[in-house]
Amino acid sequence: MTHDPNCLFCKIIEGKIPSTKVYEDEELFAFNDIHPWAPVHFLMVPRLHIASMAQVGPEHAGLLGRMMVLAPQLALQAGCQPYPEGGFRIVVNTGEQGGQEVHHLHMHVIGGPRPWRRG
Repeated sequence: MTHDPNCLFCKIIEGKIPSTKVYEDEELFAFNDIHPWAPVHFLMVPRLHIASMAQVGPEHAGLLGRMMVLAPQLALQAGCQPYPEGGFRIVVNTGEQGGQEVHHLHMHVIGGPRPWRRG
């Protein structure tokens, strides 16, 4: 399925639910988390509806690679300090026991000065 009309993140990508956009291109959409854990906390999601990391296959390797390469660039643009003194965390929750709340693959990029509320 390329899109799920009942998915919260699909609705955000379509602009049906407002968000504060961090980045977008033909494959990816990034927006600020509405309940941030840290000074920098945004989500990066593929436009393609993939429920979780458990549904990722070899055909998604390029997409996931792009997400991992883009995350550091967006983290710096969003206000994270450079490595090694600065930095950020990348988190992908998978499934109920993994803490996933929205079933659309998404990467949390979290950073900024410590202490953070969580993590």
